[in-house]
Amino acid sequence: MILTLFALLFGLMLLGVPVAVALGTSTLVTASIFTNFALEGIPQHVFDGLNKFSLMAIPMFVLAGALLSKGSASTRIIEFAKSIVGHLPGGLPISAIFASIIFAAVSGSSPATVVAIGSVMYGAIREAGYPTKYAIGTIATSGSLGILIPPSIVMIVYGVTADESIGRLFMAGVIPGLMIGIMMMIVTYIGAKRLGFKATKPANLKTRLIAFKDAFWALLIIVIVIGGIYGGLFTPTEAGAVSAVYAFVVSYFIYRDLKFKELYSIILNSAMTSAMIFFIIANAMIFAHFLTDESIPHQITEMILDLNVGPIGFLIIVNILLFLMGQFMEPSSVVMITVPLLLPIATQLGIDPIHFGVVMVVNMELGMITPPVGLNLFVASGITGLSLKDVIVASLPWSATILAGLILVTYIPEISLFLPNLMYGN
Repeated sequence: MILTLFALLFGLMLLGVPVAVALGTSTLVTASIFTNFALEGIPQHVFDGLNKFSLMAIPMFVLAGALLSKGSASTRIIEFAKSIVGHLPGGLPISAIFASIIFAAVSGSSPATVVAIGSVMYGAIREAGYPTKYAIGTIATSGSLGILIPPSIVMIVYGVTADESIGRLFMAGVIPGLMIGIMMMIVTYIGAKRLGFKATKPANLKTRLIAFKDAFWALLIIVIVIGGIYGGLFTPTEAGAVSAVYAFVVSYFIYRDLKFKELYSIILNSAMTSAMIFFIIANAMIFAHFLTDESIPHQITEMILDLNVGPIGFLIIVNILLFLMGQFMEPSSVVMITVPLLLPIATQLGIDPIHFGVVMVVNMELGMITPPVGLNLFVASGITGLSLKDVIVASLPWSATILAGLILVTYIPEISLFLPNLMYGN
């Protein structure tokens, strides 16, 4: 039965069937053939699964990111980043990474970060004389930090699926996100020095203050979201609503680069994106309910434990599995499919669920920049006009850096757990 279920699931996806449809179809067909699974109860299970307050954060953060991406927030953030690190060897590519880290904390979306930063920085980096690989490699890969640094939609999906605190997950992503971002900057700096690029005169304090002033209102959303959650002013879900309202106020009333007539298309596109995510979640809940009802996670847990692989061996297996799945599937889909199967084993082996969630998300980062279906690769190819092959080759040094970061995050749990334990207690 298990083989039939997963053969149908991956067979349908290989045929090009959307992931959500493949999830629902494979579950219903397998249940009808092999079990007495109560199909009439599925609508109620889907409703109960979606009727969660935490899920309301998803459309709110999607809308906030869309509102800020439409205006000049990204350009202001880029100018601020250039004023801070633009004088270093590799300053412009480093500025792109720095700006991506900031914008990731604003948008919560990986592709949105690539578009917002890449559309401005690609031409500037090329005009400054950097090789194409520096222009495209940094943009395509640093944008993947959008699903790790809070607010992260993938973190919300994991939190709902695993029934874990979204606030703790948000905090758990901060240090790994900053660490991997800094590692990417170091790689860029070393590479630029080897290519002969020299440091230039740093921007003076006045220039930096002006750049900070211009970007202040865009940067403030990070303080509002993270500070509001940590300070107990609102929950992560309520933070989504606050960020959406704030993004509208900043774009429409303060920066004044958002026209009222554009609101309809922005809201419509955000609703379509949210609907796609919720459709995946609904079908994944049918899949997860069937697995639980047939005790499949328990059977797999017993099988893994009988192999005596231990936490280290299990995490190696998990990383390989998630890396392969991330190459073909959208991150939220991978999370919804694998969490019901893998999390029970992780907890049995003493792996913290919050730490496990961060490991999953970093794997999804790699999936976003890995062929054949790495979404960021296609987005980067579209905004630069380069072939997909060129984008893949250009991204390799920074992809390897994220892989190194994944190894550190996987085997040093304190990187993920220090901040949530500090803020929320053990």
